[in-house]
Amino acid sequence: MPRRKQARRTNVKDMRSILRLTYDQGLSVRTVSERLKLSKTTVSTYVLRAREVGLSSWPLPPGYDDDAALEQLLFRRVGRPPQDLSEPDWPVVAREIKRKGVTLTLLWQEYRAGHPNGYGYTWFCDRFAAFQKCTHASFRNRHEAGAVMQTDYAGHTVPLIDPSTGEIHQAQIFVAVLGASSLTFVMASLSQKLPDWIEGQVQALGYFGGVARAIVCDNLKAGVAKALWFEPTLNQTFAAMADHYDTTILPTRSRRPRDKGKVEGAVLIVERWILARLRNRRFFTLADLNAAIAVLLEDLNDRPMRHVGRSRRALFEEIERSALAPLPAARFEYAEWKRAKVHPDYHVEVDKTFYSVPHRLIGRQVDVRLTHRVVELFHDHQRVASHVRRSQRRGHVTVSEHMPKAHQRYANMTPASLIGKADQIGVNAAILVERLMRDRPHPEQGYRSAMGVLSLARRYERDRVEASCERALIINAVSYSSVAAILKSGLDRIRPATEPARPTPAHTNIRGRGYYQ
Repeated sequence: MPRRKQARRTNVKDMRSILRLTYDQGLSVRTVSERLKLSKTTVSTYVLRAREVGLSSWPLPPGYDDDAALEQLLFRRVGRPPQDLSEPDWPVVAREIKRKGVTLTLLWQEYRAGHPNGYGYTWFCDRFAAFQKCTHASFRNRHEAGAVMQTDYAGHTVPLIDPSTGEIHQAQIFVAVLGASSLTFVMASLSQKLPDWIEGQVQALGYFGGVARAIVCDNLKAGVAKALWFEPTLNQTFAAMADHYDTTILPTRSRRPRDKGKVEGAVLIVERWILARLRNRRFFTLADLNAAIAVLLEDLNDRPMRHVGRSRRALFEEIERSALAPLPAARFEYAEWKRAKVHPDYHVEVDKTFYSVPHRLIGRQVDVRLTHRVVELFHDHQRVASHVRRSQRRGHVTVSEHMPKAHQRYANMTPASLIGKADQIGVNAAILVERLMRDRPHPEQGYRSAMGVLSLARRYERDRVEASCERALIINAVSYSSVAAILKSGLDRIRPATEPARPTPAHTNIRGRGYYQ
């Protein structure tokens, strides 16, 4: 089946040809249609419109030689009604469309309420779209009030001079802007690393005095672990910050600056109206630089915007402040997250210090949350341990409840405590227990033998254990096995052939409990 030819679009030249062939040469609609390659419907429509406006002869009356005049005459019933030619106040429409729940249909209905014979809805939408294309770039994308805060770093940096060494460090400029009002926040930081990135977000939310429903940001490596458009993976600290402020993080696509066009425009304005004004000044501290930026920032936010006629601050107070969610009671506390494996001694190494977790997690992976003061450990999203962070590296921080039962018996054990328990049996038992620890390179090596001697008091009478310890000291058999053998064989009931000289607590060979305190 042959393809049907598509009718071509008509123009003003075709309108003149139709009227000339119809009125001057007297051709029929069919003949004109065939000659001009137009549909009969098109030809008849133009002839009818010409007759309705009084054009029924050729040549046309004076004044219609201009194509625009002829087109307006033939189609004056389409577009602007002649009864009311008052145009809406487009800057007001652009401002009102940003309010929550406001649509173009509602604004057109309100316009028609004041102008019953005004423009139609289609014309209203077309003219508003044309107005947006002619205005500042920040108004091309409509953002609902309170919907979004966009953040990014400026391409320009500001030199910071170290007063002691003269070394120059380039300070990074963080920029945040609200979508509806264009209220802008700027601060300088030493780097674009995660702590400075999080601090910029927190400071911006504090400056705005509320939280937008979403934060649109660049795919900064410090904050976005995996830059996928559909399922981006956020750094845990960045995600925790979003949870704290009950907002959503929306990273943009890589190399797609239009995804965050609002902040891209704000960065350009900041570079021109703030950084350019600081180009001839010298700064030696970050605090001085931020103080200078804050003064220029207030001037920027209070200056009326071109094509809008109002300042960013005025728009914010009118349409966006009430739309922001309130800030939480506490400021977000920066914390780093790490993954670690639990060692066989039920400790996790964090910053070269070891912190305990419940022994059942040996060999498991846990999440570690680090703040300046606290180390928290999580397993399956449940907190299993919390420790005060040590300022000094090295060493172990252990909680007794994390130990197995067998280890807990040794947890609070010291030489002084063991000697004190042995002294409840008798003085000879105390002397023997002390020697068990004193005669070894490290006292801890004698803990098990000392506990063995103490455990004999649960099976034998205390007097017998005391006598056995006395006999072991006389024969210089200072060990748990010797004391146990004496009790088992009953030698403790037999008095030794020679009476030993009992050592006194002041003897130079006996240190006593106080030595181990």
